[in-house]
Amino acid sequence: MQAADLSSNFFDLFGLPVSFDVDAQALAERYREMQRAVHPDKFANASDAERRLSMQLATRLNEAFRTLKDPLARGRYLLALQGVEVDDTNTAFDSDFLLQQMSLREQLGEVRDSADPHGQLQHIAQDIAAREQALTAQMAELLQQSDADALQQAKDLTRKLQFFRRLEEEVEGLEDELAGY
Repeated sequence: MQAADLSSNFFDLFGLPVSFDVDAQALAERYREMQRAVHPDKFANASDAERRLSMQLATRLNEAFRTLKDPLARGRYLLALQGVEVDDTNTAFDSDFLLQQMSLREQLGEVRDSADPHGQLQHIAQDIAAREQALTAQMAELLQQSDADALQQAKDLTRKLQFFRRLEEEVEGLEDELAGY
């Protein structure tokens, strides 16, 4: 175990190129390999310092894996590596996006009273997923460019993706409610 691993960026930690496009299988395989090597159970009889380091590395690996496997978190992380911080308190969006959000929220609000609430909810979930996928593809292109304008646009997209993430959570909550949980 090396302490230097704690200071590596998440891509370097897994030996992956710094890119929005991540080979999910390679990431998962490398994570499993590294997790086995540093898992705290392997250091149960080691010194306090080695157990502490093992715990720190395992925690760092978990954080890095969660970040890199999630497109939104990965985009935010890549922006941070470029010195661009995403302000979650900024809720200013273009009017088209706001109208789109209002429409989706209205549709969600009408699900309970619909003749086919499960079908309508599935349709809304598919719509949200398609929009999220399109934004994620745009972000991948913008982060390859890495000029100031592209980074600003990618930053705006992460904020939009966060809105869709919240909508997905609302859909899941409504699914649970309709299922009687």
